[in-house]
Amino acid sequence: MSEQNAAAAQDRPELRQAMQEVVDAGFAGVQLRVNDELGEWIGSAGVSELGMTAKPPTDGHFRVGSVTKTFVATVVLRLVAEGRLGLEDLVADHLPELGLDRRITVRMMLQHTSGLFNFTGEFSADGTVEPGVVVGFGKEWADQQFVTYRPEELVRGALAKPARFEPGTAWSYSNTNYVLARLLIEKVTGRPLPEETHRLILGPLGLTGTVLPETREEIPEPHAHGYFGYDDAGQWKVVDTTRFNPSWASAAGDMISTTRDLHTFFSALNGGRLIPSELLAEMRVPDPTMGCGLGVFVEELEGGGTVLHHNGGFWGWGALMYSTPDGTKTLTGSLTSGDVEMDLPTMAGTFEKVKQTLVKAVFA
Repeated sequence: MSEQNAAAAQDRPELRQAMQEVVDAGFAGVQLRVNDELGEWIGSAGVSELGMTAKPPTDGHFRVGSVTKTFVATVVLRLVAEGRLGLEDLVADHLPELGLDRRITVRMMLQHTSGLFNFTGEFSADGTVEPGVVVGFGKEWADQQFVTYRPEELVRGALAKPARFEPGTAWSYSNTNYVLARLLIEKVTGRPLPEETHRLILGPLGLTGTVLPETREEIPEPHAHGYFGYDDAGQWKVVDTTRFNPSWASAAGDMISTTRDLHTFFSALNGGRLIPSELLAEMRVPDPTMGCGLGVFVEELEGGGTVLHHNGGFWGWGALMYSTPDGTKTLTGSLTSGDVEMDLPTMAGTFEKVKQTLVKAVFA
């Protein structure tokens, strides 16, 4: 990188402004990493911990939520490349003990077109929620954040619920698909998902900051703190959700990583260094309703151009992972919730707005 580009990469007022808008929207803190034609830029805003003044560490670990799904989908596609699976394989043939609908294929599982009930609960169009296998909201979740769940327990619980639709006929985001993918990976390889993820992704790319914690509650240092607010009998309460047992999310969202590791991974994936070009093309074929491919979303920007992404979020934490199709420009980041009183719909809407603010600042 030239001296001119290095200097420009360090002076990005539009990115600092975008981060401040995130904090002004009610989030406690944000850390951001951008790699583009100007070089690499990193920054943070807000606070690392409520009641303190230190900013979030720019090299901090964070809980990435559903970004985990892109890693899991990549492992599955690597196994396809090795000839151990096929995208049109029937999942039931590999996991007969679960009694799955025999029409569900590996592709449907990765693209959320299987119709399987979401084990974390389903939202209806009228705003009502059908409870899932795990308690996903409010005080109940805060009280059970250290409970251990087994992956098969989550999948079997979801299978006990009616399917949303017949396989392959519609699209609905379901965390069950990716816990099922975990069981499939482990059945085909005979090894735990963390081992396969290290063999196929973490080891080759040198991702030393990425952890699949299983049931472990701790998060490596350094890290910011995430917070979860909820209504308790008319009183707003806030709990620190930095430590909790992530087994309730399993392979749908339990991973811990850093902005550097997410950049390295997503740049390598989109640059064609992890899976063959024909499978990368399959990964990017979008569902017509939400633009969902196999573990990634394909988004056409208003001003022109395409970005690939998968974001993540659950109580206290949000994660961003964006890239151009060639992997040369990436945006990776983490947001932590604070003590601002926001119900679930408000929080989701605010998260969507701040995502678009950051994407526009980088890719517009």
